[in-house]
Amino acid sequence: MIPRSFLFVPADSDRKLARGPESGAAALILDLEDSVALDRKPVAREMTAAWLRARPASPQAWVRVNAFDTGLTMADLAAIVAARPDGIVLPKCESAADLARLDAALSALEAREGLPDRSIPVMPLVTETPAAMFTLGGYAGAPRLAALTWGGEDLAAGLGARTNRLPDGTWDEPYRLARALTLMAAGAAGVPAIDTIYADVRNLDGLRAECEAGRRMGFAGRMAIHPAQIAVIEEAYAPTAEERAWAERVIAAFEAAPGAGVIALDGKMVDKPHLVQARRLLGK
Repeated sequence: MIPRSFLFVPADSDRKLARGPESGAAALILDLEDSVALDRKPVAREMTAAWLRARPASPQAWVRVNAFDTGLTMADLAAIVAARPDGIVLPKCESAADLARLDAALSALEAREGLPDRSIPVMPLVTETPAAMFTLGGYAGAPRLAALTWGGEDLAAGLGARTNRLPDGTWDEPYRLARALTLMAAGAAGVPAIDTIYADVRNLDGLRAECEAGRRMGFAGRMAIHPAQIAVIEEAYAPTAEERAWAERVIAAFEAAPGAGVIALDGKMVDKPHLVQARRLLGK
């Protein structure tokens, strides 16, 4: 099951790596990309591998490698696969072809290290370049695909935008489109959608509002750049007691009438889409 909260941690910071598990995040993303200077990449790889080998059982530990266009991706993978990360985050993914390329590299490294084939899943960032926006419908069936997520910062740079948000703090039009299409792409591929970071770390009310809207739309969780954001994300995306009770009753009702397509529950008609919602809510 994909975690609800992912916290980015610079992979070359001993202090932040040590404090990451204390954040309450369901998963850490050890970052080899944007938060690490070029001359620190080799050190960050070594620190990531060492941390993964000594890490606690929880939270999950994913690694964001560098994008293919940097020429650093293969060195990142070669350094960390043996340490068994829980997943790889691929930035600036432009199509399912990039996932096929990553799959081939990971399969070779898994074989080298004696790991089961395709044991390491992937979550790509799928809107970080303008070109990527035109391939979002093609991820169904892509190898290792565990979830889709998106990014508005690199996309803004690619578009030459001055900012990606309106004066009231909400997303501007291109980024609302990117967010919505990521959600659609994940639905078409049959995987969860994870919402992007909220850059204003001091505005927890703004983060909460976006999380509540994202969950209402269908996002399954969110990425964070500061530990203070984790509690807000976890609270917003966790099912309430009432929601869990409703989901359990829906599932029980359909199990009691396996041939039914529509069931009356509390005076309302409940059909198969409600059953899908109930199963997702309970992580089934």
